Amino acid sequence: MTLPPSPVPTHNPVMASAAYCDGRRIADVPVAEAGAWAGKDGHFVWIGLWEPDEALLMEVKRQFGLHELAVEDALHAHQRPKVEVYGDSLFMVLRTARLEREVLVLGETHVFAGRGYVVTVRHGASTSYSPVRARAESAPHLLKHGEDFVVYTVMDYVVDCYAPVLDQMAAMVEELDTLMIARPPGTAEIERIHQLRRDLERLRRNALPLLEVCSRLERFDLPMIDPAIRPYYRDVQDHVIRVNEQIASLREVLSFAFETSMILAAARQNDVTRKLAAWAAILAVPTAIAGLYGMNFEHMPELHWRYGYPAVLAAIAAVCAGLYIRFRRTGWL
Repeated sequence: MTLPPSPVPTHNPVMASAAYCDGRRIADVPVAEAGAWAGKDGHFVWIGLWEPDEALLMEVKRQFGLHELAVEDALHAHQRPKVEVYGDSLFMVLRTARLEREVLVLGETHVFAGRGYVVTVRHGASTSYSPVRARAESAPHLLKHGEDFVVYTVMDYVVDCYAPVLDQMAAMVEELDTLMIARPPGTAEIERIHQLRRDLERLRRNALPLLEVCSRLERFDLPMIDPAIRPYYRDVQDHVIRVNEQIASLREVLSFAFETSMILAAARQNDVTRKLAAWAAILAVPTAIAGLYGMNFEHMPELHWRYGYPAVLAAIAAVCAGLYIRFRRTGWL
């Protein structure tokens, strides 16, 4: 299959390329020689790439005999989290996440793994995997397990990076919750709610499939996954479960906060409506009396009475005061 041309990278796409034996890094190796190192007994090669071009990926394909469909996916990205088996090798897609100006930005990591090699390909918003490599190299008794342990460390790092993102989102949700209880949400708050709900849904769609990926790695007899490493994938699965539970919790809190703000806004509106109705009833008394005496009939009660005007004013004041006291007692004013 012929792949479409890709742009020439403006950066060095090879982040690291090293050979390991017995859990220790023994040499930095060029990609063009990685296949020979991977073929040595007891050795494996770990290569980290960042947005490589087609030529580099085709070279990696030649070195390790990668499947062309997996290479095509790694070149174009935009894949959902998954794990696929091609003969004696695995191809895995993981989605990374981080917040930029309070907006969720997703990246993508593709992992090729087989006997003698692990190749990670990063696209988009993704932090460097140097800490992953450093942590693995600091534990040679675990790294000597080889390729399957490297795959675990990459997966664990990706899932752990969800935690700070969710912590920031939780702080944003708590802030919105406080604001919406204090006053009705304005346009800015409603837009933030919509953005948060959309980001949480995007994160959920990319974290949820990892449960299936971890389950397959843990339970099924997949190439180069030793039984001794399978419990580690169960640990990653537990982290993914917690991530999905936290996402669901934040979505519920955000929904409850919005519903509560709408209920409070309706209650405030009812209070205003009652106050307006009470004042309208009070003002209706002088309006009605003034309307009656303003009809200009010649023969009207108290029209020519000396104390008629003060008496009408006193009656209006008494009725209005009585209504005001009544409404105050009932909580309308």
